[in-house]
Amino acid sequence: MIRRRLPVFSMLLAALATASGLCAAAAQAAETRPWAEILKAAEGQTVYWNAWGGDERINAYIAWVRDQVKQNFSIDLQHVKLTDTADAVSRVLAERAAGKKEDGAIDLIWINGENFAAMKDKQLLYGPFTKVLPNFDLVDFDNKPSTLVDFTVPTEGYEAPWGMAKLNFIYDSARVEKTPGSIPELLDWAKTYPGRFTYPAPPDFLGSTFLKQVLIELAPDPAFLQAPVENDSQVEQVARPLWQYLDALHPHLWRGGKGFPASGPAQRQLLDDGEVDITLSFYPSEASSAIANDLLPETARTFVLDKGTIGNTHFVAIPFNAKAVEGALVVTNFLMSPKAQAVKQSPEAWGDDTVLALSKLSDGDRQLFATLPRGDATLSPEELGPTLLEPHPSWMTRIEAEWQQRYAR
Repeated sequence: MIRRRLPVFSMLLAALATASGLCAAAAQAAETRPWAEILKAAEGQTVYWNAWGGDERINAYIAWVRDQVKQNFSIDLQHVKLTDTADAVSRVLAERAAGKKEDGAIDLIWINGENFAAMKDKQLLYGPFTKVLPNFDLVDFDNKPSTLVDFTVPTEGYEAPWGMAKLNFIYDSARVEKTPGSIPELLDWAKTYPGRFTYPAPPDFLGSTFLKQVLIELAPDPAFLQAPVENDSQVEQVARPLWQYLDALHPHLWRGGKGFPASGPAQRQLLDDGEVDITLSFYPSEASSAIANDLLPETARTFVLDKGTIGNTHFVAIPFNAKAVEGALVVTNFLMSPKAQAVKQSPEAWGDDTVLALSKLSDGDRQLFATLPRGDATLSPEELGPTLLEPHPSWMTRIEAEWQQRYAR
């Protein structure tokens, strides 16, 4: 879910594409070692996990994971906090370009979308590895198909799911009586209540997702978005309603659209401070979690749009030249364990929905989820409505770059 800085990322990809022999490197062999052998080799390893560090709730959860894997598996997990996943992706790209095929600086990356597509295409990922992970069999592949497809790109065992995300809107019910039910209605609401809505500046993942939500609702044919971009004229035609919408919306945003919050947490703070009345979230339980952690008022509530909102799965992947492969595998397996998934779903921790199929769990493990408080601000699964598929990563690359040219200041 974490985006990249487009110019640096694009230049590095171009360098790789032209470097002799780099793109023709042989694919990694599938991981097939017995789990007991992997567990033994992982003992004492230090795993450097590059993961977004922009939310203190998530940082606290990763710290809990660190303590758990230290206690149970003798693994030293180091959270390398990122503001942009591109920093990690670029490091792996640079190591490949320098011929560093082992002992890389990164062992695990929180990744998805165009970052995953690029690394998979350039054979920069270790694996496939998911079939050796015992907890991978517990994932709900039937009802959560995005656990196997990342922004239209099949994962094919090169990344493991560890959380579900779905765009939703958080609002202060003390100030908002009727919430908009569509993207056009949101524009009408913003005109009626100027300055009371905004969105994070792309390439922040929430801001970029808002662009995609607008694009899907307004595009002449959303089916185009499931296939790679073919040419500039196609982008111009499909995205024209998006730019027309944003041109109409921006004058009515917070600060007149002349500035945007840098991240989701920054935008959430605006809601808590009373500067805006509606904010964005990618976690359906975030409002309840934020209330529990004194980050939002008790009057915060959640709504979604009538025709559905974008949803996806977030993953972890292992670079091709990771030093602590076994440790990374053990950490990844723990992230998919019922215990770790239940703690993560609790609104008192993160509020991130599980990737697991509860029907596959033992009675005791199902009870971990049954006893979780949902919170007054969390919608039921039925109320969350339809989940819209993510566009192909190539669309987001083009849309983010165009947004920067049009609106970045």
